[in-house]
Formats: sequence, structure tokens, C-alpha cells
Amino acid sequence: MARPRKASDPDTFPEACGRCGEHYQVAARWPDGAVCGYCYQRAKRTRGTCACGHTGVLPGIVDGQPACRPCSGVRLNVDCQTCGAEDELYDGGRCWTCVLAATVDRLLTNPATGTVSPELVPMVTALKSMERANSGLTWVRQPHVTEFLQHLAVAPAITHEALDQLPASRTRDYVRGLLVEHGALPRRDELLARFTTWSDQALDRLPDGEHRDIARRFARWHLIRRMNSAPGTVTQGTFLRSKQTTTVTIDFLTWLTAHGTTLDQLTQADLDAWQAGGPTTRELASRFLSWAIKAHLVEPDLRMQPHRRGTADKLPSVEQTAAVQAVVHHDDLTARDRLAAILILVLGQQVEDVVRLTWDDATVTDDLATITLGEAPIDLPSPLDEPLRQLLADPGHGRTAAHPHSPWIFRGHSPGRHLSAAHLRQRLKTVCSTRAARLGTLADLVKTSPTPVLAEILGYHQATLERHAVAAANTYGRYIATRR
Repeated sequence: MARPRKASDPDTFPEACGRCGEHYQVAARWPDGAVCGYCYQRAKRTRGTCACGHTGVLPGIVDGQPACRPCSGVRLNVDCQTCGAEDELYDGGRCWTCVLAATVDRLLTNPATGTVSPELVPMVTALKSMERANSGLTWVRQPHVTEFLQHLAVAPAITHEALDQLPASRTRDYVRGLLVEHGALPRRDELLARFTTWSDQALDRLPDGEHRDIARRFARWHLIRRMNSAPGTVTQGTFLRSKQTTTVTIDFLTWLTAHGTTLDQLTQADLDAWQAGGPTTRELASRFLSWAIKAHLVEPDLRMQPHRRGTADKLPSVEQTAAVQAVVHHDDLTARDRLAAILILVLGQQVEDVVRLTWDDATVTDDLATITLGEAPIDLPSPLDEPLRQLLADPGHGRTAAHPHSPWIFRGHSPGRHLSAAHLRQRLKTVCSTRAARLGTLADLVKTSPTPVLAEILGYHQATLERHAVAAANTYGRYIATRR
């Protein structure tokens, strides 16, 4: 993001800039007058085709239009000494792209061999060809990034396992994403791998013995097995629920150990005491108890109050309508945020499903814009289609090496990954609570449309929408009874 301009200062700089009319320090004097530092920088970065047909940097102005140096008479050095192209120069007469290329080659060349590892060549090529070379140079010159890339250059092998042995950091995850996107590493389910590593470390909090072995079996043969069998990659929601379930399970088994109780000695009184002695999140231990019963580790008649569902607030219809109008006409929101809010407020979609939409799910023509959430495409009439059309024209994050061929509508900051559901949920807080908005939308939709039709169009399981329909009917019934 560009730094904001300082306030114009006519007392210190009485001469106004010939281009912007503001009072700043004069950086150059060109045929069209004095040029301040801000306009000077903008001129160096103005590219296009001059009226004479020259394509390149257009620092001058002729008849109100950008013009090349010969046509405008502007004297400015924008000729790179390395590649010869016209561009903004950064260091030693070299453009940003050439400085970035030299820096990347230096960091990722193995000093022992004098060459770049063949596995790293695709990533090196991508970094050197970034459209925003200044952003790439800023990134690689950070001390922690420089150190990581130098270690990568001398690594005996480029594998997921080798990267896993390095300290966890954002830099490691980002570089891993670049390596995957550019073919140096195979794709893998990162959230599944993260949970596997995390659970192994978390379970070490339990003392050696039966309880740790049982907890490890639960994590491996129930939680991880379910993740592996689920269609597609593990979602952020599944990842977080599994972490929370594991944490509560560890706390439960630690509590049993402290009370000198084993699972084969577990009684209903123990379970009641456990739940009564802590927060409602202890209800999540019911998932472990269900598994333990199936595994014949505890008595089958034991019961634990399950984690409650259906208690979340719903956004009232009046507030939903106001939120939709605000989103449609909200100029301060990005096209990405506006589209996400529309899919939640109008079509009742979960944030986790929204961020996983790809351009294969969308069709945009001059006359029609559709989005496919279930088995049939849904028309987005104007003005609901405007954010989708804007994203198609400029999907974002396309000027770095992170997304060479990204299919995601909602591109994330990490290479090849879609936007984080948690990040999007946080951004939309200024508009509405995404959960309350989704539940309110579904409550309204199930009152007016058959659940089988809605399930097919919106991509929900029919049983899920039937639960919403029952809840909506009960609410309406209680309202009628109260009125009577």
C-alpha cells in the first residue's frame, strides 16, 4: 500500500507543482513546468503507448496525455543497463526486475555447486518473473526470508518431510506453497498434515500409560480417519473442531488420571461431575465417549450431555434486507467481500463453502451471471452480479508468484490457497454476523420453498434444511400462540 501524501506546504514550498498544483519539494523541471516528488515518481511508473506509437515509459505530458521522452522533451533515465528495457530504475542503473532476479539467483544458488537445485528452478523462475518485482524484492530481503531461502538452497532434498523438520513459521508455509504451485513438491492436504503433527505433540501432555495410548488411538483411528475419508480436502472448520475435540479429550483424561479413575472404571457419576465442574465446552467430550463405547472401552449405558446445536441467534428479516442493501451499495467494501456477503445473506451459504468456490462454479457473459452451489446454476440479477463481474476482471493477487493459475474465486494470500474462512468472517463483521445471517436466510427460505428443491439448488443436504424448516415452523407456531 502506498504511503499517504503529506499535507501541501505552500509556506515551505511556495512554487506549486505544474502537474498536481500542490506545494511540495520540486524534484525536476520538465517542459511542462516544475514537478514535485510525488508526480516525479508517478511519471517514472507510467507505462503505455504514446501517440507516436512508442510503447514503454511515458513520463511526459502532451495535450493532456502521457507521452514518451522524445515527444515530450522530458530528460529521464529509465533505460536498464542489464536488460535494456525502459522501466523505473532501482539500483546501479538496473530495473526492479533485474535486481530481483540477481537477488533470487544469489540466495538460491548452492555455494558448493554454483548452481540452483533442479527442484527449485520452477520457483526461481516464477519469483524472477513477478509482475510486481518491487514486492518480491521487499519479501526476499527480509532477514528471516533470506535466511530460510539460503538454507533451502543447500538442502540435500526438497521434500515435504524435510520442510516439516524445520521450525514452524509463516515463511516455511509460504515457501512450501510456492514449491507446490510451481511443481517442485506434490500437493498434499495441509490441514490434515498440520492436525497430525499438532495432535502428536498435544497428546504428549498426557502422562505415559493407558490414557495416552487411548487418546492417540482416538485421534488416529477416529478423527484423522474421518478426515481422510471425507470428500475433498479438510476444511478449516473440521480442522478447528478436531483440535478442540482433542484438547477437551486430553483434559477429560487428565481429570480422570487426577481422580485415580481409568476408563474401565468410569461411572455416570464421574461424567456428571466432569461436566458440572467446568465450561460448556466440556460437552465436546461426548464425541470421545461415543467412540469409546463403540470401541468397548467403557460401559455402553454411560451418557454425556452432547454439545448443543440450534441455539445460535438468527438475523431478523428486516435486518437482513437492510444488510443486503448496504452490501449492494457499499462502495467501501471490496468486490470480494461484497460477493461473499451476497452469497451468505441472499443464498444462505456457509463461509467455509463460499471461500472454496472456483471459476468452474461461475458463468459470466454480457447478459448473464450465474453461480453453481448445488446441482443447478443460480442466476444473479443486477446489481447482485456486479461483484462477480468485477472479480472476473481483476481477481487480485495476480501480480506475484503465489497464484500462477489459481482457480479460486476468493484467492488467498498463501500460494495456491483460497481465502481463509476465518479471515473472511472477520472482514464481514462490519456488515453482519455471518452465522446469524446464514441462519436467518435459511429460516426465511424454508418457509417459502420446498426443502428438496432448496437442497438441490443451494447444495445442502435435505435433512439439514428439514431441521431448519421444523425450527422455523416451531418459531412461527409459538408466535401465533402468543398472539392468540
